[in-house]
Formats: sequence, C-alpha cells, structure tokens
Amino acid sequence: MDLGIAGRWAMVCAASKGLGKACAQALVIEGVNVVITARGEQMLNETANQLRALNPQVTVIAVAGDISTPAHG
Repeated sequence: MDLGIAGRWAMVCAASKGLGKACAQALVIEGVNVVITARGEQMLNETANQLRALNPQVTVIAVAGDISTPAHG
C-alpha cells in the first residue's frame, strides 16, 4: 500500500531498538528519509546501517544523544 509519504522526512527518538526501531523501519520501507536518535551510539549506528540496507534510496542520519538533557535536547 502506498501511503504517499515517500520522500518526506521524519525524526524518530529512541530508535536503536524496540518500538522506536520498528517505527523507523516502517518509515524507511515506505521511502521516508529519517533522522534517528538514541543514547547508545554503537547500537544506534548499527540500526542506521540496517535501515540503509532496507532501502538504499532513503537518507538515514543517526544522532546519538540524550534528548532529555539541555545539551542534546
């Protein structure tokens, strides 16, 4: 089913695992470019590489940080 969202951008927080990762995967499969964020840099980068492999046509940007702190929020 074409949701008509291909080419758009989305930001997904807590995206290195669990529901956040599943949301990012669904968006990437639909052709949405994503910025993903999570606290753990290594796992976040692994997830970013997995997402890029799912759909090489989209852009995946990984930003490690804790969005609950002023320095990263």
